[in-house]
Amino acid sequence: MFEKTVQRYANILHLRFQPTFGAMPAATLNKISPGSFLKRFLKINLYTLGRLLPNLVKPAPRNEDLSGKIWLYVVSQNNYDALHFLKEQLPETVFVAGQNKQIGRYNQQVNRLSLRWKFFYTARFFLPVFLGLFKMHGSKAIRFFDLIFVSIGYYEAYLKHLQKHRPRAIVFANDHNDDSRAMLLAANKLNIPTVYIQHATVSTAFPPLEFTLSLLEGQDALDKYRQCGPVQGEVKLIGMPKADKFMQFRNFKTTLKNVGIAGNLMDEYDALKATILQLVLRFPDLEFTFRPHPGDARDFSFVTGKNAMFSSPKSEGAFEFLKNQDLLVAAESSIHLEAALLNIPGIYFRLGANNFYDYYGFVKTGLIAEAATEKELFSLVQQYQQDRPEVYQKAAYYNATIGTENEGKSDALAVQYLQEFLQKTLPFQA
Repeated sequence: MFEKTVQRYANILHLRFQPTFGAMPAATLNKISPGSFLKRFLKINLYTLGRLLPNLVKPAPRNEDLSGKIWLYVVSQNNYDALHFLKEQLPETVFVAGQNKQIGRYNQQVNRLSLRWKFFYTARFFLPVFLGLFKMHGSKAIRFFDLIFVSIGYYEAYLKHLQKHRPRAIVFANDHNDDSRAMLLAANKLNIPTVYIQHATVSTAFPPLEFTLSLLEGQDALDKYRQCGPVQGEVKLIGMPKADKFMQFRNFKTTLKNVGIAGNLMDEYDALKATILQLVLRFPDLEFTFRPHPGDARDFSFVTGKNAMFSSPKSEGAFEFLKNQDLLVAAESSIHLEAALLNIPGIYFRLGANNFYDYYGFVKTGLIAEAATEKELFSLVQQYQQDRPEVYQKAAYYNATIGTENEGKSDALAVQYLQEFLQKTLPFQA
């Protein structure tokens, strides 16, 4: 009876059961799902009391007219930034997010989908879904039962919203978040056209592509998605729209003065701190700027001093940060690609003894250099002080427009393909 529901939530929770998810550093993973069974149990009770039940009595969100529009569905501040160019060029678009989803500085600028009835779907489906996922994944279902609990009800709630508003199409910038997957599957159920615009480097741990149209940055993304499973729908390679307006800031200096250090949730805190402090101490004539991952709430107050600065991702975007750098040091971060597009060489340096190595394949493809030890890191920085290489052409495998007449015109390509797609799938009726 519940077999289809279990399969649906196995799809929605795809990433949660991948080896790479469970291999994150304990401190990072515990913030997503507590390691203690009792803390996970407390989490779902607090979620029920603080989120599900209050939603039952909250008034419906006051939104724009959502019916028949193109929905730009977002789950983060980065998603909003990645899709904002569509809002500027296609007047029939509206930003949409779940009722309580945090969209950073854009929280007040998105329409909200009520999750009033999510409580009842959770109460109905949690036990059979948990048991079904336990049969599939064993102890992992117990380890992440809190994430299973939180995910349930999105699909059913979104299905009702889609039946009511019948959007002309839904555009996504995230294909693996739980509620993004739920929205995608609900749209597919109702044959509503779906479009995916890649907004960051992808991984082979991601779910297979199930969109009507996927606009990917380059061959790297397509090759990785083919490893994820069968590719459904049409695929176009368009480059990186969010990078277009920054191509003019490509850095062609032959030496370096400013070094950016980018953090990630997978970095171990002590290793990250030690690396920053050692670089600042070792190279007093260089200016170092540290930028954490937007979701990293750890204490970085130690980033201070004569040649150490802090860049807040809440107020400064990745490209704005990179505009001022001559070199980038980071571990598992897609910002390496964004740096390369601006002709900023990158050094891959593992920040802690975690289970990840070259997660995005940047070292393997030669996009960036690798420093296996602290000594090698210092040596590379010294080398680039005197002889800073050009690297942007190496990014062509990741960005299909590099070196072509469409370089810097990815947003125009995305709009063109989207309009052609909409005209083909559902001609617009004025």
